[in-house]
Amino acid sequence: MIHRISLYFTAFIACPLGSWLYAQPAANDLTHLGNGVAAIVEGEIITIEQLRKELEPILPRLQVEAKNQKDFAQRIDALTYEILQTMIDRILIVSAGKEKGILIPDSYIDKEYDQVLEQEFGGNRAQFLEYLKTQGLTPRGYRKIIYDRVVVNVMRQENRKSESEVSPERIEAFYIENKARFYQSEALHLRQIILSSSAETDSTDQPARVTEIMHKLDQGARFSDLAREYGQDAVSRKGGDWGWIERKDIRAELSDVAFSLEPGQYSQPIQLANTIFILYAEAVRKEMIQPIAQVRDLIERQLSDQIARENQEKWLQSLRDRAFIRYYL
Repeated sequence: MIHRISLYFTAFIACPLGSWLYAQPAANDLTHLGNGVAAIVEGEIITIEQLRKELEPILPRLQVEAKNQKDFAQRIDALTYEILQTMIDRILIVSAGKEKGILIPDSYIDKEYDQVLEQEFGGNRAQFLEYLKTQGLTPRGYRKIIYDRVVVNVMRQENRKSESEVSPERIEAFYIENKARFYQSEALHLRQIILSSSAETDSTDQPARVTEIMHKLDQGARFSDLAREYGQDAVSRKGGDWGWIERKDIRAELSDVAFSLEPGQYSQPIQLANTIFILYAEAVRKEMIQPIAQVRDLIERQLSDQIARENQEKWLQSLRDRAFIRYYL
């Protein structure tokens, strides 16, 4: 049923590499689809043209991602149904909002309308009206779109369950069943001072500079300040901060020393070829399964989002079950 519409869209699309064109449908197919009806929802018609406009902005991404013509057509088919269902749900939600008596003040719609005009068209009303014309819309029709969007957002928020409904027992059960998700690998927040003989500084100055750095460190100087002063790599400007790393991220000669440091400790100079490294452990993260106390908030948010999605889908399905919907694709 959806395959015919994929042909309609692909008539306009060329391969990103320009090496081939997607198959062209017969003229009578284009005529049929171009003037066709995609669905009727509670007496409101969704046309093929409306569906095409919803899908059109996503087509460039699909072109890039598609492996070939067949893959592109399959992606179009799947996305077309998904977008059509979203359009149907939008109509059903707005209808439910009207039944519930939700009222959106005209002043709020005017504010949203003016915000679009200002932010997207720089306040150029003529340009905005020309854009609406290309979309087959009038200012009144566009205000209707804004109104529907606001009603949909209000209705969705009212049907979203709060995080307080996630019980401690459910959080603990999720943690026990999914402990592998909370594995924390060994890691180190590393800073380095790097001195290279390939830099402009004469290599004969290296020993003196290293001695000077180590003396200042022993006297309590901040490692980050010394990295900015003496470091000869691009990261030195950030205080020699290499961020969080794992053992595999740096060569073994350095990682063995780095991961033996305690937080706040610095290493003795390490010479590898013509480069000298001084390492500093900003913080250390041990390999472990994170305790539930550390991940409780994360689990609660995940479960809350899951509950919200489930409730939204149940609510939408109840709207669909009560409505008259007829598909024509």
